[in-house]
Amino acid sequence: MSETQFLHRVDQTLVRIEAALEEADIDADCSRSGHVLTIELENGAQIVVNAQAPTRQIWLASRSSGAMHFDADGDRWIDRRSGAELFESLSRVVTALRGAETHLLG
Repeated sequence: MSETQFLHRVDQTLVRIEAALEEADIDADCSRSGHVLTIELENGAQIVVNAQAPTRQIWLASRSSGAMHFDADGDRWIDRRSGAELFESLSRVVTALRGAETHLLG
C-alpha cells in the first residue's frame, strides 16, 4: 500500500470513529489535526488515534490503556499483539474510561 493509499484509508477510519461515537451517543469532543484524532470524554479522559505513516499503522493510546498498534488487514485494522480489531479495542478503552459499557461499530 502506498503512503497516499494508507493516509486515505486512515482518513476514512478516523471519520468512521467520529461517526461511531456519535451513533453510540457518547458525550465526547473530537478534534482532528492532520491524521491525529483526539477524543476527550465528558470526564476529561483523552484518547488519541493517529497514523504512523512509516510503519503503515494506526496507533491508539490513552493514559489508562497505553498504546496499541494496528496493521491493515483487508477492511479492518488489527492489533499486532492481541489480535483485536480497532473498533473492538476502542470500545474497551472507552468503556474503561467512562465506566459504562460502550460498543462502537465501525
